[in-house]
Amino acid sequence: MSEIEAIYLKDYKKPAFSIESVNLEFDLYEEFAIVTNIMKMNKVDGNEKTLELHSTDLELVELYINDLKLKESRYIISKESLSVLNVPSEFTLKVVNKIYPQNNTELEGLYKSGSIFCTQNEPEGFRSITPYLDRPDVMSVFTTTVIADKESYPVLLSNGNKVDTKDRVDKRRSVTWHDPHPKPSYLFALVAGDLGSITDEFTTASGSNVELNIYCDKGNESKCYHAMKSLKEAMLWDEQKYGREYDLDIYNIVAVDSFNMGAMENKGLNIFNSAYVLADEDSASDANFMGIQSVIAHEYFHNWTGNRITCRDWFQLTLKEGLTVFRDQCFSADLNSAEVQRIDDVKSLRERQFVEDASPTAHPIQPKSYISMNNFYTSTVYEKGAEVIRMIHTLLGEENYRKATDLYFKSFDGQAVTTDDFLWAMQEASGIDLSAFKTWYHQSGTPKLKVEESFSDGVYKLTLTQVIPNAVDSTKQNPYYYPLKMGLLDESGEEILAQTLVVSKEREEFIFQNLKSKPILSINRAFSAPIIVEQKSAEYAFLMKYDSDSFVKYESAQNFAVETIESMMRGQEINSSFVEAYGHLLDLDIDLSYKALLLELPSVSTLMQRQDEVDFEPIYEAKEKLAKHLAVTFEDKVMKLYVDNHFPNVSAIDSLNMGKRSLKNRALKILAPLETPAIGKLTQAQYNESLSMSDRVVALDILENTFSDFALEALGDFYSKYKDQTLVMNKYFSILSASHREGVLKRVIELQNDEVYDEKVPNLVRSLIGVFARNYKYFHAKDASGYKFVADKIIEIDKINPQMASGLAGAFKIYSRINTLNKELMRVELQRILNTKELSKNSFEIISKILK
Repeated sequence: MSEIEAIYLKDYKKPAFSIESVNLEFDLYEEFAIVTNIMKMNKVDGNEKTLELHSTDLELVELYINDLKLKESRYIISKESLSVLNVPSEFTLKVVNKIYPQNNTELEGLYKSGSIFCTQNEPEGFRSITPYLDRPDVMSVFTTTVIADKESYPVLLSNGNKVDTKDRVDKRRSVTWHDPHPKPSYLFALVAGDLGSITDEFTTASGSNVELNIYCDKGNESKCYHAMKSLKEAMLWDEQKYGREYDLDIYNIVAVDSFNMGAMENKGLNIFNSAYVLADEDSASDANFMGIQSVIAHEYFHNWTGNRITCRDWFQLTLKEGLTVFRDQCFSADLNSAEVQRIDDVKSLRERQFVEDASPTAHPIQPKSYISMNNFYTSTVYEKGAEVIRMIHTLLGEENYRKATDLYFKSFDGQAVTTDDFLWAMQEASGIDLSAFKTWYHQSGTPKLKVEESFSDGVYKLTLTQVIPNAVDSTKQNPYYYPLKMGLLDESGEEILAQTLVVSKEREEFIFQNLKSKPILSINRAFSAPIIVEQKSAEYAFLMKYDSDSFVKYESAQNFAVETIESMMRGQEINSSFVEAYGHLLDLDIDLSYKALLLELPSVSTLMQRQDEVDFEPIYEAKEKLAKHLAVTFEDKVMKLYVDNHFPNVSAIDSLNMGKRSLKNRALKILAPLETPAIGKLTQAQYNESLSMSDRVVALDILENTFSDFALEALGDFYSKYKDQTLVMNKYFSILSASHREGVLKRVIELQNDEVYDEKVPNLVRSLIGVFARNYKYFHAKDASGYKFVADKIIEIDKINPQMASGLAGAFKIYSRINTLNKELMRVELQRILNTKELSKNSFEIISKILK
């Protein structure tokens, strides 16, 4: 693997050439495609004589400069480039090459998803379509003509506005698209297929009419209406919150089954994983509907934060992704329950990003180097990046933040910029010095905050000490600068004070005077900073009962449960104070979805993160014992919650009914550990009678894990009903691969031979293999069977789709913290992967970092 080299931010150089315009022609056939690429180019660096274009495995047909066909002596073709020698200052370069989309299993560049031609070019897929300056700081105006058989491919799409359609004598049709907005090649898109669609329109604030189309496989049109509704809501929200209008005559979305990512924001032609477009009340859960709303909005918001203003280089990825995740989180919070949205965002951050921060693959939101850029589409760049933007929003306040984003859009529209440019706009418009805040962009790991309190003579002193982890290379890192929302409550639960502190030093004190008694501290309200708070003694039960901040109330319930489970892992009895406080939560008259979150016990991942040396068996044992105790203690109360909110004939996705389902299903999960025939029959009835997919999936999961006598029939019914719907079958595979029953690995291996399963479809791989790799009970089996199986799959899939393989490799990130026995078992399998001949740079980078 010595030929694999890293790319460094410090080595960035401006491009030596610019591309004024691009005219592309795609002649699509079943066996191949001919791509003609005509570029008007200018030399930026007058001393540069050679034009080096990025190109992967180029099959060149013809090459011209200013209509003069070049001889082989004028160019050099290598595996990753096309170099044209002795080019003039201004010239037109024409490249004709041949590609084979039907053989492209990596799903980058131009490939086929079923019978549909489609593209995925972020970050570096365009170079496998045609030679180009495939970097985000080269922006050009694209005109694209797509030619294909008009019967097999009646829908021909690309970026921008449609400008021409022609029927040809050879039963082929051409459609030409023009995008007037300069863009980098990663935003180029093409789709050709026999697709169904739905159409709507949106009138912008300035009165422009925009045609909206969502394309999908024929027969799925009825499942696109929620996505269309979400798109129109996002367009209106962006106008109202950020003053951003859409800027083309048409906005197209296409749903495809085979897609490595969730979706892609290509200018005017978003290509989506079908999981984030298709939904109806029979096939999609409430979480699916919410996910579609969020991802549709995310890709639309990229039109300004990613497309109109893009990244100078890929080290700036969080510039567009962190900002856009923050925007879609705020959108979802405004349209739904803000308190539930915030908690869900934090849960996601902790489940994935905090784990990443504690692993050998930890990196800043702006990495310093990479081997494969695909490996940096991480929760750190996205979700932690969003938390960094949220902190800026908190520091500036809503009014100044809006002024700052207005300045950002005005100053950098049509440019490829850096995170420093964004911070300049935030600082310039607000007058707030953010120079110390840049630490968040350049340091890795999750900072901790040690909290100490004292009270004397009416004076309350809060001492805060930052505990900063070393970087992955063991170098010391600096204290952070961040807002810390806090409150003080009196003994009756009344709020004495609420304010936002600014933490900036390694150790500092905050003094509060004229208090009648020692206050109760409510800290990091709304999760104002992505940190771990460490308190010697916190009044969790009190805060669970009285705190007005919804996040701290939830956090207190989680922390009290964590402490209780950890004490049980040390052999102590169940904490009766926690049980009493949990009972209080059952009586709260609050938003139903929020209540369902409050009643959830900490995840195994949460408990794992607190261990210096991770061993999953005692975690499962203690958590299951506590769950059983709560079920026995509160059976009557929880059953009443279930009965009061169980409406099997209702599947509507309004907030009230989703809240009822959320709380009802939480109640059923709480009752499940009773394992009584009555609960089994209740769960079976919910599966059989409910119209909502949320209800059926929860019931199926409980039956699989707890009531095996009922599970076989229900699983068979589910399979027979949905085996022709791939998206629903993802749920089926996920339930089976996440199961805690005996023999899970054997079933997962057998399911690979199921007629529904296809290793070339990423969603199916994620739902079967990926979910098993997160099944801590069996992935970390002491006989190494889980490690060996996943290692085999990584080696196998790496040859088909390296991006999927490196994603699976992330399951091993816990290596440095796992117990000694499992660590040695894991090391053997990791080394076996690393020794594989022709391992992709994607998988090599992840595995080599884990083993360091």
